[in-house]
Amino acid sequence: MKRRQLLTGSITTVAATTLSVPAVAQSSPAVKWRMASSFPKSSDVIWGSSVAVADAVSAMTDGQFTIQVFAAGELVPPLQVADAVTNSTVQMGHTGAYFYIGKDTAFAVGGQLPWMSNARQFQAWLHAGGGNDLFNTFIKNYNLLNLPAGNTGAQMAGWYRKEIKSIDDLRGLKMRIGGLGGALLKRMGVVPQQIALGDIYPALEKGVIDALELVGPLDDEKMGFVKIAPYYYYPGFWEGSSELSYFVNLDQWNSLPKQYQAALRHATRSVGLEQLTKYDAGNTAALRRLVSAGAQLRALPEDILEESYKQSKLMFAEMSAANPNFKTLYDHMSKFMADSNVYLEISELYFDLMKNTARRKGWDKI
Repeated sequence: MKRRQLLTGSITTVAATTLSVPAVAQSSPAVKWRMASSFPKSSDVIWGSSVAVADAVSAMTDGQFTIQVFAAGELVPPLQVADAVTNSTVQMGHTGAYFYIGKDTAFAVGGQLPWMSNARQFQAWLHAGGGNDLFNTFIKNYNLLNLPAGNTGAQMAGWYRKEIKSIDDLRGLKMRIGGLGGALLKRMGVVPQQIALGDIYPALEKGVIDALELVGPLDDEKMGFVKIAPYYYYPGFWEGSSELSYFVNLDQWNSLPKQYQAALRHATRSVGLEQLTKYDAGNTAALRRLVSAGAQLRALPEDILEESYKQSKLMFAEMSAANPNFKTLYDHMSKFMADSNVYLEISELYFDLMKNTARRKGWDKI
């Protein structure tokens, strides 16, 4: 009798324990991934986004799917993250697609193109216009899947040791700038340098570069560039929007349980949207602090803007002729942006124009 009671009690205890375990833990395996970032921890917003994604995925799976995030250089050199993901050194990477145009110029279309779109348009193309699906068709050749990681919005044109008064001042200028922005400025006389984030300040301090572009006030303020290169220019026409990427190894992705895939998609999408709001909320206060610290705010001369626009169109035509991958993505994006501009010009664009007119004319002074 006592033995029967003992067995019954044990079964009841096991059943109660099983029922108390969350359903996801009962039905799903423990999965541990590593994510290599191209960005240092000092880049609060961007680095913080990758950590937030890992935290969200863990929370949504009751700790069954965990992602350990490594900052730039801790596991992988910052500009080799895509290679590490392709080769399964890590399952996932947080990076910029445009870092890899040396492999194929079509990578640029997944991140930014000069004079192409603002952040809202770019994200509309990616998420609702078929852009990311088309980009994933391309990077499948590298055993990669792209999960858009969020936008920075329109960026600044960067920091310069000397004042830029005309296009002549760009000739021979050694500038830290990557992606197609670097290729475009090269056509205008600049000597582009692709330097990882953590190495920029020493390069500027030692005179290896004369100028640099990073993101915008919120990130730039932390780097201390104003101490060496006080001229701060706008707009960053090569990055009217800049979308970052989570590259996932395609084989690893396909082996994930469906609910884990859904958790990762949801986390990257929601955290990506939050990233842009942080830049929109923080850039103005950071800009004021930079100006107080000695930054000389300047608009790029119009001859530079005009020539850069012309050169960007010539560059895209040449790249399309040379690379079918680029042409497919570029043509798709161009058509979407042309359609998007039809409404944008009578909605946001005209609204912003009239709002600025009202401020200049003092319509609010009654």
